[in-house]
Amino acid sequence: MESGKTSKYLKFGSWLLVAWVSLWLMPVTAEEEAASRQYENVKTRQRQAVGQACAVQLEKIQKVFQETDSPNAPRLRALVGELSGLTGKVCNSSYEKSQVYNLLGYSHYSLEDYPRAIESYLALIAEPEADERQRTATRYTVAQLYFSLEKYAEAARQLELWQSEATVVSPEGRALLARTYYYLNRKAEALQLVSAVVDEALAASKLPREDWWSLQRVLYYERQEYLKVVSILKQLVTHYPRTSYWQQLGGIYGQLERSGDQLAVTDLLRLQKQLKGERQWLSLAYLYLGADVPFRAARVLEQGMAAGDVQKNAKNLETLGTAWLRARENQRALSVLQQAAGLSDSGAIAARLASVYLDVDDNEAAVRAARDALRRGGLSRPGLTRMTLGAALANLQCYREAEPVFREAAKDKVLSKSAGQWLRYVAGEGARRERLMESGADIPGCQLG
Repeated sequence: MESGKTSKYLKFGSWLLVAWVSLWLMPVTAEEEAASRQYENVKTRQRQAVGQACAVQLEKIQKVFQETDSPNAPRLRALVGELSGLTGKVCNSSYEKSQVYNLLGYSHYSLEDYPRAIESYLALIAEPEADERQRTATRYTVAQLYFSLEKYAEAARQLELWQSEATVVSPEGRALLARTYYYLNRKAEALQLVSAVVDEALAASKLPREDWWSLQRVLYYERQEYLKVVSILKQLVTHYPRTSYWQQLGGIYGQLERSGDQLAVTDLLRLQKQLKGERQWLSLAYLYLGADVPFRAARVLEQGMAAGDVQKNAKNLETLGTAWLRARENQRALSVLQQAAGLSDSGAIAARLASVYLDVDDNEAAVRAARDALRRGGLSRPGLTRMTLGAALANLQCYREAEPVFREAAKDKVLSKSAGQWLRYVAGEGARRERLMESGADIPGCQLG
């Protein structure tokens, strides 16, 4: 949600000044009188006029605004003093005063003195002879100013009055009131109001504004109505495509445990080169691992590392190595896990590396990695690493060296049966080979270098 301290809600600009100053100096035509009849429920009265003396003074001040879009501040402050001195002197009538207050309000607004602008505009509204249409338009302006100052209760009050007075209530005004209700924690009313605005636009085959859908999305999200959030985000990514909306859509799919949809959205961001930061790259890699597509997971991690977004630290390299292992790319896995083990203080990665070496029948490397893992420690199941070490030693015909390893592994209750079987095998095979060697048989002994 926006903070409110922005000019996006202050669209009244110099047109308000020029339009009403013009009314002072122009005669009323028959067409204008006819057009004014469209304002039903508005009390009709004869068009008020600004006296010549007051008009001359106001016209001089108006010219300053017409000369440039940004009058200099010192000149504006001087004008404020001049305007303040007009009420009660050359501009005496209630209607004339309302026009002075209008210029004062706009001057303060141009100087970004919003509290004094509000004060002047409220004085205009309070004048009994102020033009009804101007009073209504000014009330909306005051609401916008209150909103920009985060005075939401005052903004809501002015918008409610504006709705009751205006002949035509714009959807922008109703949406602003919905936003104001949101900040006042009147969220049920806010949702009802903004939803009506969105529905009316769609029914009229018009495109709802981005901020209307965004407010609606936030309100539904806070109510944990995630399917409706998905529906709105689909509209936003279609009509107002932004990376943030795709990211939010992926996040909502994650909350709904729709991992397939989350994967599709996140990978689309990658294809659009919109993945930013390590977290997003890792999220995509884990989604591919969860979908049992480890080759793509590994490629994503490599791409993220090449882009400099994913750090080549022990944890990330271990994840990459795991992905290559699951993809049955053992040589690639070995290369990566070797790097990971060199960066880690724990023996966990070295233990993983020992297991891979055993799988590819590099028993000497498996022995070195397993011993390194046990020396470093930090293993959640050291018995498994001892089983790897014992098996590698047995493959190297180092049966006597394997016996104490399996004996230690058998202390793990889960591994005791299989470790016991290995222990009986290496003990028996070791004894048998020793007898053969004693009898003069020419057979190799332990082949560990």
